[in-house]
Amino acid sequence: MIHLPFRIFSATESAPKSIPTEAAFSPIGQTPQNQRRNQRINWALGLLTIGWAGLLIGCNGTSSTVSTLGDWVKRSDLEGVARYQASGFVVNNIAYMGTGTNVSNERLQDFWAYDPARNAWTQKADFAGGARYAAVGFSVGSKGYIGTGIDVNSNRLKDFWEYDPATNAWKKVADFTGTARQAATSFTIGNKGYVTCGFDGNYLKDMYSYDPATNAWTKVASYGGAKRIGAVSFVIDNKAYVGTGNNNGIPQKDWYVYDPAQDLWTQKADFITDQAAIARSYAVAFAINGFGYITCGDTGTKDVWQYNPAADTWATLGVFEGSSRSYGIGFAINNKGYVTTGGAGTQRYDDIWSFDPTIEQVQE
Repeated sequence: MIHLPFRIFSATESAPKSIPTEAAFSPIGQTPQNQRRNQRINWALGLLTIGWAGLLIGCNGTSSTVSTLGDWVKRSDLEGVARYQASGFVVNNIAYMGTGTNVSNERLQDFWAYDPARNAWTQKADFAGGARYAAVGFSVGSKGYIGTGIDVNSNRLKDFWEYDPATNAWKKVADFTGTARQAATSFTIGNKGYVTCGFDGNYLKDMYSYDPATNAWTKVASYGGAKRIGAVSFVIDNKAYVGTGNNNGIPQKDWYVYDPAQDLWTQKADFITDQAAIARSYAVAFAINGFGYITCGDTGTKDVWQYNPAADTWATLGVFEGSSRSYGIGFAINNKGYVTTGGAGTQRYDDIWSFDPTIEQVQE
C-alpha cells in the first residue's frame, strides 16, 4: 500500500484542526475564505499525488503495456476452403494462391486471387496440373508458375505450369530438371525463377533456375548451408536470402544470401545466434522496403523477426496477431506483408492478415 503524506479532503470537508501535520495546509485562525482556498489546494495536491503513485506502480511492473513497431490487421477471409501447404505467387500487385490440403487432408486444385486494394478474393481457373500440396510457386514478369509437390496418390512431382492472369489460363512448361520433390523453397530474381532444397526421399540442397524466355531449367550453385526442408526465402536488391527449415528433423538457423551475378552463396548472421529455441521450419517470410521478415512456423510461436541486410542483424518486431500456424503463405504488396492460410494440428485456416512495419503495435 502507498501511504500519502497528507489527507485528501473533499470539496466541502473541513480540515481537522487537531492534526498538526495538516495545519500547514489549513492553519488554525484563518478566515473561512482562506480555509476553503486551502481545502482546494489540498484537493489538487491529493490528485497530483495519486497520479504520481499510479505512475510509480506502472514503473514497478503492475502495468504490462508494451508498444513496438509492426502492426497486423485482419482482412477478408479466403472464400474457398481453409487449407495449408498451399502455393502461390504475386503478379501486378495481385496475390494468387491455390492447391494444398483441407482439414480432411484431401488434395486441392482450386485457385484464387486476392486484391489488397479491394480487400476481395476472386476464384480463378483451377490449377491445371491437378490437385497437390507442398508445391512451390514464383512469378516472372506478367506470368506465374507452380510446380513440384505431392499428388492425390502421394507421388512426388516435378511438372511445372504457367498461369497467365490476362487470359485466366494455364499451360504446361518444361518439367523441373531436379528430382521430384516436396516442400522446396522458391524465389524470383530478375527474369528468372529459382527452386532449391526440399525432400525427394532424402533432404536436398541443389538449386535450379528457370528462364521463361527459353522454357529451360539450368542447374546453378547449390544452397550454401546444410540440406533442408521447409526453409523460407525472400529477395532484397536482387539477392535472395534463404534459411531456417530442418535437416533430418534438426532445426536449422543458419542464413545465406545468393548473388545470381556471381552464382555464389555467402553465409550471413545466423537466425538469432543466441536463441536456438526460435529455430523453426515451415514459417512464412516476405520483404518490405529493404528489410526481410519471418514469422510463425512449426514451433507454435507468433514472434516476428526483422532482418536488416545492410547491417546483417536480426531484431524482434512484435507478434503475429492471428493464430499461430505453419505451412502458411507469405507475400508482400505495396509496402505491406501478408500471411494467409496454414494450419496448426488438425486446424486449417482461411484468414489473411496484413502487416505494416511502420505502425505501432500495442500489447497488453
